[in-house]
Amino acid sequence: MTDIAYVSVPKDLSRVKTKIILNLTKRQILCFGIAAAIGVPTYFLTRGFMGNSAAVMVMIIFMLPAFFAAMYEKDGLPAERIVLNIVRARWYHPSKRPYKTENFYHVTEQEGKIFDQTEQPATTGKPTAAKPKASVGEKPKKR
Repeated sequence: MTDIAYVSVPKDLSRVKTKIILNLTKRQILCFGIAAAIGVPTYFLTRGFMGNSAAVMVMIIFMLPAFFAAMYEKDGLPAERIVLNIVRARWYHPSKRPYKTENFYHVTEQEGKIFDQTEQPATTGKPTAAKPKASVGEKPKKR
């Protein structure tokens, strides 16, 4: 019997990216090159007066944005596109509410006050109902 080799093929071929060197894309190679161009001189310029450990930390801090730009991708968008979209949504085109909601609690409260004011009994000279007596243990109110 012959063994057949199976190769998994992704369903969405538009998400497959062309790898060039060391299984890296052109974008990753470019960003790593920029990171090296920023980080290596930073290390050599700072290690004389800061020491090796501090110079390496400064170099890492300077190189991190380029590494982030090379590696981070969400929903097919690279990092700088995501940041640009956030900036546009937050500052250039702030959201506007197309409508304003009504506070129904406040509206019903106001209607209740109006209802209470309009439903007061008119004085006709007839005696009104007897006033309630004080409960057990309460003192009668003085007038």
